[in-house]
Amino acid sequence: MLALALVLAGAFPGRAAAQFEEETRTVTRRGTTAAEFLTIPVGARATAMGNAISASVDDATAIYWNAAGLTALPQGQLVVEYAQWLAEIDFGYAALALPTSLGTFGFGVTSMRSPQMEVTTVEQQNGTGETFDAASYAFALSFARALTDRFSIGMTGKYVTERIAESYAGGFAIDIGTMFVTPFRDIRLGASISNFGTKMQITGDDLLLLVDIDPNNRGNNESNRALLRTDPFDLPLVMRIGLAGELYQTARSRVTLAIDALSPSNSEQYVNVGAEVGLLGDLVLLRGGYSELFLPDALRSLTLGGGLRYAFGSLNLGLDYAYEAQEYFGAVNRFTMALQF
Repeated sequence: MLALALVLAGAFPGRAAAQFEEETRTVTRRGTTAAEFLTIPVGARATAMGNAISASVDDATAIYWNAAGLTALPQGQLVVEYAQWLAEIDFGYAALALPTSLGTFGFGVTSMRSPQMEVTTVEQQNGTGETFDAASYAFALSFARALTDRFSIGMTGKYVTERIAESYAGGFAIDIGTMFVTPFRDIRLGASISNFGTKMQITGDDLLLLVDIDPNNRGNNESNRALLRTDPFDLPLVMRIGLAGELYQTARSRVTLAIDALSPSNSEQYVNVGAEVGLLGDLVLLRGGYSELFLPDALRSLTLGGGLRYAFGSLNLGLDYAYEAQEYFGAVNRFTMALQF
């Protein structure tokens, strides 16, 4: 058979090539992992800088990006974020960081909830009158410690769960991150690996059904209970390496540039770039960036935003806003409030 195929290919090279071209399909890693909500960035500051933040994150959102950045906090901090994500999905994030003599501890919660949707079936395609929703959560606990005045390390453990109607899945993961301040103009180097953990597999009452194991015979039991079994999927593993430094800096103003290179398990490699301008001693902050450079069929692109910082005695309040353009959907607006105490 192989010899016949080679003879035919030689006799009709153009036709054989065309047939193989029609049958060849491009294989990508898109949609190959569970808990995709873990890849949604958190924090308006990071988003506005094009998500190029792994080497310059210095607030409680470091629990998500690079836990080593928690060591930059001189005081405790609470961060809360809200965004209406794509298709009217609510996305929220809250984090608390507390420096101690042992190191800095952090706790973070990521949530994503869909609006109520109608239940439809093949027989009732206009709806059964019932509704359902979907939700995803991640609960994270972090610890970071500065080993020297220039090098710090952090780790995060988290529990991840997803639910749709009466079906759910859960898993555990860890993140590890480091931060190093180089002697050259204090340029910072950050590296992290996120979502290294167990597989997730859907289970629940929605997978229970009644079946007739022998539909060709009458009179047998037609109400046998069966449980559908789904495949397990990996969590979206992400490796980040970033650089950040001040292009210009005085006592009252600065310009910070940042770049991150990412290697995710569920897509091709890409680069994020961003910049932050601090004015009036960081009272006013302006940001811009670009996400997913060099990624084929990129979903994110231009990002813009700004922020304000104001001190009330021992309390420092921060308000941040970010605009993120989307390729196939409307733009996302994000708001973050940070309270340092």
